Amino acid sequence: LKPGSATFPFPGLKAEVRDENGVCPPGQKGELVITRPWPSMLRGLYNAHDKYVEEYWSKYGFGKFYTGDGAMIDKDGYFWLLGRIGDVINVAGHRLGTAEVESALVSHESVAEAAVVGVSHEIKGQVPFAYVVLKEGIEPSEKLKKELIQHVVKVIGPTAKPDDILFVSDLPKTRSGKIMRRILRGLAEKGEIIGDITTLRNPEIVNEIKDAIEKRKV
Repeated sequence: LKPGSATFPFPGLKAEVRDENGVCPPGQKGELVITRPWPSMLRGLYNAHDKYVEEYWSKYGFGKFYTGDGAMIDKDGYFWLLGRIGDVINVAGHRLGTAEVESALVSHESVAEAAVVGVSHEIKGQVPFAYVVLKEGIEPSEKLKKELIQHVVKVIGPTAKPDDILFVSDLPKTRSGKIMRRILRGLAEKGEIIGDITTLRNPEIVNEIKDAIEKRKV
């Protein structure tokens, strides 16, 4: 198995990656589409049937379920999820899925978790900013930071090069385990806590990250 990949569809579930020109060849980024019904699939929106059809079934023709996720299939048939279409940043005119950079980071032997957000850049428009949780026993260092940045460049290319990496002990998550990228984006961009954090599973980590960012500016 390849670390960071979504591996393969479950038996009975058929998926493909498409763009406006049709099915994407291996290695080309596109949008994940489910082409066969599966158990527990979303069958409608309450009092909004037309919206349901428009959002999930109209983009690639009825019978092809549009997930809203960016994806790629590599030469070995592994699926790589690149994040929600809305979680795409524009780096010097190139569209880059933040999940793609996260997958590259966690493929490194020292990394346990990673979250990437886009921050403003005067020349490039946006650049990736990465939060990294290291595996137990691994100590953060400038040498390791440079190594991780070059690792991303090697795996994806220079467009995906993180502008900076902040080592953290944990990532802010909901009680269901979802990483709150909205909070991380606000901290990276403005150094501010945006929104309510009281419902998080680990609200204390937000202030810890905020303090770390403020210390870097001194």
